[in-house]
Amino acid sequence: MFSAPPSPYLVPFDGRFKRRHFPTLAPNLKSNKKKLKKQLQATVRTLAELQKVLYAHDRYAVLLIFQAMDAGGKDSTIRAVMSGINPAGCQVFSFKKPSSEALDHDFLWRSAKRLPERGRIGIFNRSYYEEVLVVRVHPQILASQKLPGKQPSKEIWQQRYESICDHEKHLARNGTVILKFWLNVSLEEQRRRFLSRLDEPEKNWKFSSGDVKERQKWPQYMTAYEKALASTSKSWAPWYAIPADNKPYMRATVAQIIVDALKTLDMSFPDVDEQEKERFAKMREMLDGEAPETN
Repeated sequence: MFSAPPSPYLVPFDGRFKRRHFPTLAPNLKSNKKKLKKQLQATVRTLAELQKVLYAHDRYAVLLIFQAMDAGGKDSTIRAVMSGINPAGCQVFSFKKPSSEALDHDFLWRSAKRLPERGRIGIFNRSYYEEVLVVRVHPQILASQKLPGKQPSKEIWQQRYESICDHEKHLARNGTVILKFWLNVSLEEQRRRFLSRLDEPEKNWKFSSGDVKERQKWPQYMTAYEKALASTSKSWAPWYAIPADNKPYMRATVAQIIVDALKTLDMSFPDVDEQEKERFAKMREMLDGEAPETN
């Protein structure tokens, strides 16, 4: 299994994560917006090259999980960081309200169907973590999940943390590199972004009155995030609590962590055996012997 890249935003693996120790705005941020954009562009180019090797090597898969409060920047971060990736080697899935079919299965089923193949990068925009975040804040949702017994036990959240950890460890043992990003936006920055969505007509479609209602439950969500990250950040599937109030810094940081993770893998382009090289030589002779077309 791979080693989690070091970062000041790496959530510890000992279960002692405290949200208050992780900033929403990077301290002493000296880099300006233009410099951060150039940094991101350079990192994206490196990521594109590493993705080529990942695809050709065909031994590892990469799963990137993004979680955040509304207006946290998930969509724009995925778009910016993956801007140079070959679409053939990348796939993005968003998980919203589960279907009736999904409710007839366990809570990991619908995301397990979307896991990336070897050689590919899979991205989850929200994920099975919603089952210990939004469902924890709104426990009445459990009533629709057809769980056995008259009502879920008080231990259901811990049980789900254990199921998630076991699931991710199984994936890691079989070659899936899992990186999880919590885009840690502040309450005030979310307010500003909501106002921007109301003030700018081209952003109106992003706004939902339900987002403002959920905002009223901010403390409950922060508690749910803290418990989920503390319980499920592991060396084989680390969480990173990324400061999200400054979008250029957030994107550059996420991209660098992904690149650092891929660099830890023992990957290379496949070798060609001697017999195949001999065939290459014959093919070259044939191609060199062809007369060029004339107009």
